[in-house]
Amino acid sequence: MVVRLARAKALAAVSEDGSVAIGADTTVVLDGSILGKPKDKPDAAAMLLSIADRTHLVLTGWALAEDGIILEDGFDSSLVSMHPVTRVEADAYADSGEPLDKAGAYALQGDGARFVSGVAGSRSNVIGLPLQPIVAALRRAGVEPTR
Repeated sequence: MVVRLARAKALAAVSEDGSVAIGADTTVVLDGSILGKPKDKPDAAAMLLSIADRTHLVLTGWALAEDGIILEDGFDSSLVSMHPVTRVEADAYADSGEPLDKAGAYALQGDGARFVSGVAGSRSNVIGLPLQPIVAALRRAGVEPTR
């Protein structure tokens, strides 16, 4: 699913100038169920509480496209362990608005990092762009990232 969505995003971003477009899509999986983006603040708080004090899987699909064709695609996975979270903490975090557009209702790159006790695998994958495989794919496509 995440690779399919990443491919669609990369193809939608392709421009006429021949540049390479990157598409990515991230989701959280807990007990075999997909946790996407929360629909509202109460859903964000409930989602955060559902993953609190547990470990979940983060999957990010990625794709490179140029001139309307997919050059390469793939996915990365990471296991994320969470600290316990109280209802008050979850509600306050949801009220901040930060988790509303994040799969799993937290942002490792933001204030949500305080809920994360550990990451097994790529941290950049959890943030939503697995850098190591994407940089390697860009190089194979003849693009040398400068930063």
